Amino acid sequence: MGIQAPAEVKFALIHEAVQQDGNALSISYMCDIAGVSRSGYYAWIGAAPARQKREIHDKADFVLILEAYRFRGYKKGARSIYMRLLHQGIVMNIKKIRRLMKKYNLACPIRKANPYRRMAKALATSNVAPNIVNRDFRKEPRKVLLTDITYLFFATGKCYLSTILDAFTHEVLAYRVSLSLKVDFVLETVDQLRKKHGSTLDNTTIVHSDYAEEKTMPKFMISPLH
Repeated sequence: MGIQAPAEVKFALIHEAVQQDGNALSISYMCDIAGVSRSGYYAWIGAAPARQKREIHDKADFVLILEAYRFRGYKKGARSIYMRLLHQGIVMNIKKIRRLMKKYNLACPIRKANPYRRMAKALATSNVAPNIVNRDFRKEPRKVLLTDITYLFFATGKCYLSTILDAFTHEVLAYRVSLSLKVDFVLETVDQLRKKHGSTLDNTTIVHSDYAEEKTMPKFMISPLH
């Protein structure tokens, strides 16, 4: 029965043993003990230059990842690193970014709480509207409107962007930017929507936003708008 470890680890241990002075064990015997083939070991030896070349490339790519990870003084996850590199004109696959972060023990930060959860706390309520949309977003214009909050980063910090768009036309109908995550600026987005597009809305219009929980995905719903 072989040793419980990846084949590459076993090959490396066998190679290390072979290099030691006074080693009396044959490669075939050690391969049998480790549960790997002798041909596989020699194939691993033959691939050493390719592994070394890949290691050099990985280290060079990780330097870029680390610079993006530390950019502007806060730690980032793989997707933010991908966007930062893309902004620099560097295209690197997200899977590769995650692989190298894991390889070199670069941890992703814990994601901040959903802004809508903070909004609910600020409103001192845990009431969440039923999910009557049920992912049926493409009804007709002005019937299902989507709203969300995202972060915008700039040289000295970040701000928050609240938007409302038409799920059918993908048109941005209203938006507001704020330096702090206050409920007011979200409600101002709704007010702007009513002022600019109120005539095209009726009591069947739904404003739909994600409110992620651990196991379920209920939704906020503001209706009617008229």
